[in-house]
Amino acid sequence: MPFTPLHMGPGLAIKAVMQRRFSLLVFGWSQVVIDLQPLIAMTTGRVELHGFSHTLLGATLIGLLCGLSGKHLADWGLRLLREPRHMPVRWRVAFGSAFIGTYSHVLVDSIMHVDVLPFYPFNLASPLHALISIDALHVVCLATAAAGGLAWYAVDRAIRHKGSEAE
Repeated sequence: MPFTPLHMGPGLAIKAVMQRRFSLLVFGWSQVVIDLQPLIAMTTGRVELHGFSHTLLGATLIGLLCGLSGKHLADWGLRLLREPRHMPVRWRVAFGSAFIGTYSHVLVDSIMHVDVLPFYPFNLASPLHALISIDALHVVCLATAAAGGLAWYAVDRAIRHKGSEAE
């Protein structure tokens, strides 16, 4: 997938369901970090785009890094956005969101790109490649973004309304 935006669709749907038990900021951070290897490969002309970062082993290591760094980045971002009711991001939320981000990224890219070998170094197959068409994959990502975004907005609005009634 050409970097992060389409990967955020599933994250929005998860956020709508899990609310404070999921950090969309940490999830998004993990999407950016996992795609650094393909970005470097594209800008330096390397043939292998996805490599180790797009394996389950690589996603685990990146998930650890993003959980550690993402908690602090998310807390900082929430302060900037003046969203104190979502702060602080708990450690288990940060790590859970980071791992959901990196593993879902590998899943989506495994379907789309033949060079993603999710089970490397234990298996050199790409068993999920072309499981569904690229167009269908894009539709799933966009549909989860639309449905998740609307659901998240509706739930957030209901929570805010309920909070204002209590005052």
